Amino acid sequence: MADTLASPRPEAAAPSGLAARAFGVLTSPRATYAAVAARPRALGVLALVLALIVTATAVFMSTSVGRQALLDQQIRSMESFGRQVTDVQYQRLEQMAPYAVYFTAAGQLVFLPLSALVVAGLAFAVFNAMMGGDATFKQVFAVVAHSGVIMAVQAVFAMPLDYARQSLSSPTNLAVFLPMLDENSFPARLLGSIDLFVIWWTVSLAIGLGVLYRRRTGPIATTMLIVYLALALTVALVKSVLAGA
Repeated sequence: MADTLASPRPEAAAPSGLAARAFGVLTSPRATYAAVAARPRALGVLALVLALIVTATAVFMSTSVGRQALLDQQIRSMESFGRQVTDVQYQRLEQMAPYAVYFTAAGQLVFLPLSALVVAGLAFAVFNAMMGGDATFKQVFAVVAHSGVIMAVQAVFAMPLDYARQSLSSPTNLAVFLPMLDENSFPARLLGSIDLFVIWWTVSLAIGLGVLYRRRTGPIATTMLIVYLALALTVALVKSVLAGA
């Protein structure tokens, strides 16, 4: 309930160290984001998030279980969009599997910071340009970077479960709670596109933006969740249509 109230000005918060801020995102997000807004620092937490995610992924991909899981996911992904995998394509994917750990790590080192920049840019445009906010881009980017701690926790949490399940499909998506559904059905595709950690990240980021712009968290979180659900619905629809074609 407290997170839905208008937040105090960020400059009232005392700064804290990297470990305290990373842990605070999980346990006391409002106070932590207030400290981040008062003294925006993104490089350290971004490096921490990258290290955790890349390491967890690399450990999994370095195993035969991880490489096979990646191969299976690639095939299922192609088939979910209506494509049939030929023997030649399968052999090519199989030959590339031993190098997956390097390609995946390199991709994450580029994609994750770029994603944070895109999210921060969108938030800055919406709240500053459209809603008259006065935060700096440095503050917005710092808030977004700190929210990434949740996605790092997801990577560490999911890695042993992925190994046990021999799968790269998220163990925290909603489809895992309804295993009786046909994985090629629309409900399964939709639920599989909605992840509990992404919902947590969305709400956490909404708290951070609410603190930074001194706005109520509830409307921000609701809007962001609606956008996320709309994207999940679109992905599920596209997969179903292409698979049917």
